[in-house]
Amino acid sequence: MTIGATTRPFRLGLFLLVWLSCAWFGSWEGNPNNATRLFAAVSLIEDGNATIDEFAPLTIDFARFGDHFYLDKAPGMTLMALPAVAAVTAATGVRSAAIPLRQGDPTFGRFMLARQWAATATGPAVLTAVAAVLLFDLVLGLTGRAGAALAASLAYALGSPIWGWSTTLFGHASVAALYVIAVWAIWRGTRDARARPGLALLAGAALGWAVVVEYQAVLAGSVIGAWALARAWPRPERWRLIGSAVAGGVAALVPLAVYNLVAFGTVFRLGYQGVVGWEGMNQGFFGLTAPSLGVLGEITVGPRRGLLWVAPVLLFAPIGLTQMWRERATRGLATALAVAAMVVLLVNASYFYWDGGNSTGPRHAMPVAGLLAIGLGVYWAALDTRAERAFVTALLALSIAINLMIAAGDVMAPPDFKYPLKQVVWDLRLARGQMFTVPSSWWGWSSWAGLALYLVVAGPLLGWLISRAMSERAPS
Repeated sequence: MTIGATTRPFRLGLFLLVWLSCAWFGSWEGNPNNATRLFAAVSLIEDGNATIDEFAPLTIDFARFGDHFYLDKAPGMTLMALPAVAAVTAATGVRSAAIPLRQGDPTFGRFMLARQWAATATGPAVLTAVAAVLLFDLVLGLTGRAGAALAASLAYALGSPIWGWSTTLFGHASVAALYVIAVWAIWRGTRDARARPGLALLAGAALGWAVVVEYQAVLAGSVIGAWALARAWPRPERWRLIGSAVAGGVAALVPLAVYNLVAFGTVFRLGYQGVVGWEGMNQGFFGLTAPSLGVLGEITVGPRRGLLWVAPVLLFAPIGLTQMWRERATRGLATALAVAAMVVLLVNASYFYWDGGNSTGPRHAMPVAGLLAIGLGVYWAALDTRAERAFVTALLALSIAINLMIAAGDVMAPPDFKYPLKQVVWDLRLARGQMFTVPSSWWGWSSWAGLALYLVVAGPLLGWLISRAMSERAPS
């Protein structure tokens, strides 16, 4: 039996596993990055404006223009949260004006938590699940091996802090997913002689929306866009494909222009221009200066923020990218993935606030996860011996276990801990039973019971996916 005979149920199962994993867990709604994005969404839904004047005393992240306070971030995550915030407001009938606006007040906490959970479950959790399925499809097409494709998909979505960041309103997981979606659409849309302007439209929209979520996404996104142009240029329908991609990108940027008009009365203003209290943002270009090799080491192998410690299985990704580069058919893809990943890392290493404040792992570097996971899948498919496969499988299992701990415990470890996995995630959260789960937050269960129920539901689904993937191979 080939994987094609079970494509729909298998991929639906993969989507459900990743979405459930992200939606099951949560994050602290009072974190300034979460809160300021949610405050702006609440104001837009309740008052029809983007000012957060009444909420400004509750966060250290805001912009000020004149007498008013605003979101100081790119507005993409706020705009994605609007349907969820509107639905919760309509369902509960509770508005912010009717509750105490005080951090630590239980009523205010529930108000924020309900809206945040709905926003993450319908926003970044969905994007991550979609990207996991598309990454599976991409690696399956590259290698012909469902096991390698599943390993790559799991390494990206559950074996890295993408899992934990998908429970937040931070933009890192969404940008990572949008990069994967764009790469998949470009690869699928140019792999044969058939013109696919719909996929070009999707690629442009994904890259455009990534910029609305995080402005610096334009840098690595430009690398992916240049690769797309190189793929399209030899084709006779090049202008149709390019036009479709540009149309998708422009359409994705329209909500940004509308938000700026509503918030500031002009499309030519960014919230970052009015940021208050973060003097480092005045260094270079909104905090971006020259890359530091020391910082690059910290965000890759350093014990406090190193990617190696929170996603060890991605250590093998560069080997897979090298293997791809040696093959003429995949050389362009490998180059684009490697350069885009390096751009993400160098941008992080250039940022004044490179450590991300409260963060378990290098949060600003997390958009590399999907790009590297493609290389990991190719490496996995090339493994020859049982011992090699066993070792990499064990490392993937370890990566998933680490990120289960992070997602359940704390993806926002404070910056003053040298070993956050042990000192924060384990010692301060899991060992004390302090976890964010749906049952413990909403049903009155204990945190451990909420985690156990997740394992009871997700474990068999994961086992089914593994058993099917390991026994099937795509046709040549």
